[in-house]
Amino acid sequence: MKSLKTQLIEALQPLSDRDYDLIEQALDFAEQAHQNQIRKTGEPFINHPLRVALLLAQMKLGINAVMAGLLHDVVEDTNITIKTIERNFNNEVAFLVQSLTKINTIKYQQEGKGEEKELDTDKENFRNMILAMAKDLRVILIKLADRLDNMKSLWVLEPTKQKIKALESLEIFAPLAYRLGLTDIGAQLEDLSFPYVYPEEYKLTRKIVGRKREELESYLKSIVPLVEKKLKENNLTPLKIKYRAKHLYSIWRKLQKEDMDIKRVYDLVAMRIIMPKTEDCYAVLGIIHQMWKPVPGRFKDYIALPKPNGYQSLHTTVFSEHGRIVEIQIRTKEMDEEAEWGIASHWMYHETKQTKIYQKKKQFIPPKSFYWIKQLQEWQKTFYNSNQFLESLKIDFFKDRIFVLTPKGDIIDLPEGATPIDFAYQVHTEIGNQASGAKVNDKLVPLNYHLKSGDVVEIIVQKGKLPSASWLGFVKMIETKKKIEEILRRKKLL
Repeated sequence: MKSLKTQLIEALQPLSDRDYDLIEQALDFAEQAHQNQIRKTGEPFINHPLRVALLLAQMKLGINAVMAGLLHDVVEDTNITIKTIERNFNNEVAFLVQSLTKINTIKYQQEGKGEEKELDTDKENFRNMILAMAKDLRVILIKLADRLDNMKSLWVLEPTKQKIKALESLEIFAPLAYRLGLTDIGAQLEDLSFPYVYPEEYKLTRKIVGRKREELESYLKSIVPLVEKKLKENNLTPLKIKYRAKHLYSIWRKLQKEDMDIKRVYDLVAMRIIMPKTEDCYAVLGIIHQMWKPVPGRFKDYIALPKPNGYQSLHTTVFSEHGRIVEIQIRTKEMDEEAEWGIASHWMYHETKQTKIYQKKKQFIPPKSFYWIKQLQEWQKTFYNSNQFLESLKIDFFKDRIFVLTPKGDIIDLPEGATPIDFAYQVHTEIGNQASGAKVNDKLVPLNYHLKSGDVVEIIVQKGKLPSASWLGFVKMIETKKKIEEILRRKKLL
């Protein structure tokens, strides 16, 4: 088996002599700093930063991020200072390491333990993470890589700490990974947390799933030649056809919605067809629907209408050979990379683009679909209480997401269960304040109506109107409640 260092160097290719020397320097520095340190697993400590750096290299985040990954525990776990990092490397690496050191711990309060003071401090650390993330997204990407590797050795901790770390991962880090489009990292964090947070449900899900995933994967493998043959007849050549097995935690959540009936979970394993161009994806969709009858209501066009985190793909579910129901996803290579690496896939492009114009760009600018990060930076300033901030964040930013449309076609990203009033306040505070009615898909709906992805929402406003205190009983978002309460208090109506 290749050493971690060899894997890291291979993942960084193509690598200039200068960059190779920088990586060697950072690795030597980290090895010296962590000399004689052993992890609770019994392995040398240096293996952990090496694995973190390897994942960052696979994300193509650039040399400075990989160096920060190698050095991320040096200041926290040794006597080395940030000034030493700055002197030996550069300001950028030092900033990343310092930011990671500040946000190292986020803990949940255990009832009856009298940890209120410590809890407040840790929630302040979480606010620091949000601020650091807004300044440089690589901070949170390195933190996610660090958390993922640590979760793989959770078994070495005592049961109380296991549950705390698993809860952090399940309720904060996994949703954050999903919002950044890092679906694989999010899913891994969920699956690693699942047995510690919900042990009985974990055992039940494993029992229900049994060998069904493997059986379905074997079946999909058997029908790939049929798909390839049909595509070839129509002069279409896929770059790749692969399978995606649904993760265990995701299956459990789906089972809850389907009365625990595994037969109703159609995407246990999905076939993924990767095509060279967008137009090829639609051509393949047509051919698939000629081959097999589609299941009504199961087609989704995320190419024309991407998810808020930038995800693009065509999804269809069909009655395939012998009437077996199969989900098929069709996308381009670029869409597939974004589906796996999310925001990091844009760094891949940023790092490898070689034009003079591109080289002049010193700072990576996130695409429009990730502007919520800057919004989050401003939004956190309105909370004086860190506990309320974290709870609000879990509801307003990290819960399951839906995306709805304005009549002009603009996408508004909301938590699941959001109402037209939540939508109105996201468009503009005054539209929320003056809302008197709502139309969804051209039909009048009550203001407490639960919106669904793809809904086109129009707010009917009445000039001079004020929000109703009754809205506080049904709106979903804490941010919405704060805005309603603010104006009602100002007008002395609350």
